[in-house]
Amino acid sequence: MKSIAYIEIDTHAEVAQDFIEIMQDSAEFNVDYYFSKRIIDEIGHPEGNIFLSESSMILDQLKSKRYDLIVIGTVHRYFNTFRTIAEEYNTAIIVHNINFIQSSKWSLLKNIFKTDTVYRLKLWWKEGLFYSSKVYQKAKNLLVLDEELSSDRLKFLPLFYTRDYTKQDHKNFTIVIPGGVSQKRRDYQRVISVIKKLENNPDIQKKPMEIIFLGKAKNNELKQLIDLERTLKYINITYFKERVSQLDFNNWMQKADVLWCPIQEETEFFSQKEIYGKTKMTGNIGDAIKFGKMAVFPENYQSKLGFIISDQSDMIMLFEELKNNQFDFQKDYNKKTVKEKLETLLKSLIST
Repeated sequence: MKSIAYIEIDTHAEVAQDFIEIMQDSAEFNVDYYFSKRIIDEIGHPEGNIFLSESSMILDQLKSKRYDLIVIGTVHRYFNTFRTIAEEYNTAIIVHNINFIQSSKWSLLKNIFKTDTVYRLKLWWKEGLFYSSKVYQKAKNLLVLDEELSSDRLKFLPLFYTRDYTKQDHKNFTIVIPGGVSQKRRDYQRVISVIKKLENNPDIQKKPMEIIFLGKAKNNELKQLIDLERTLKYINITYFKERVSQLDFNNWMQKADVLWCPIQEETEFFSQKEIYGKTKMTGNIGDAIKFGKMAVFPENYQSKLGFIISDQSDMIMLFEELKNNQFDFQKDYNKKTVKEKLETLLKSLIST
């Protein structure tokens, strides 16, 4: 049995959780997980070989055992530490922002002073920010979670599978918009505009609709939702002023008839432009697969995935079609199939 260490001491607890779930009871691999306290708290102290770690501990922890492969879930800080790991071990890193990993020292230096300057100076002074690209260069393999972002250099890491949930019956057609309610990464101006048009449509007045903003709303977006709610008679909207718990998130996702994912075409990471679907994956793809839901994406988001549908001017007709249109998630995204693909990849990462 091969031995793997999975490290997540930064962010992306949800990806770590997915890795744990799909690798449970693996007959091929034994996996030790090295998580920061923050990650352990987010995923709820799961069972298994879970070890509390941080950047000052991880190098000594890895020396105590022999691993065939080290998987690092996120490299957005602690660059000095991760560079050492990549140099000394057979390391694979999950890439979340493709443009960022190619940033030059000059662009990183300029970006320090654009925003979050104190935090970014800390990354430069104490954590080796200028060596960030070196970490990825030293790693034996780079991984992405969206197959459409894969290439000769970036290998697809299959993690997402469809859970066997029981479809919950409910009175109203329910649309869920998963993710933080912020104009920065999602186009909520368009969402609000569409809702206003839907409210005035006679079909909606006959068939009530429920729209869930499944993420914390604050600042101007919260004010807009409060104002919008006062104007609605036939559409019920639900929003949250506090962080949505994982339990509540799961419950609402199960109730959804369809997901609405109004992601922006562009975003930024460390003041570096990233493009969804081209240099960055949206977590909404994983959401759709996990919960087995058709998902409406902006028209400019190009995807070959059969469960992603482009939005259109007649959103009423689109939502009505999706209510009766199903995608067979269990065919390609059942746990057994995804696990076999993942284990095949892990074997190849160890043997190369």
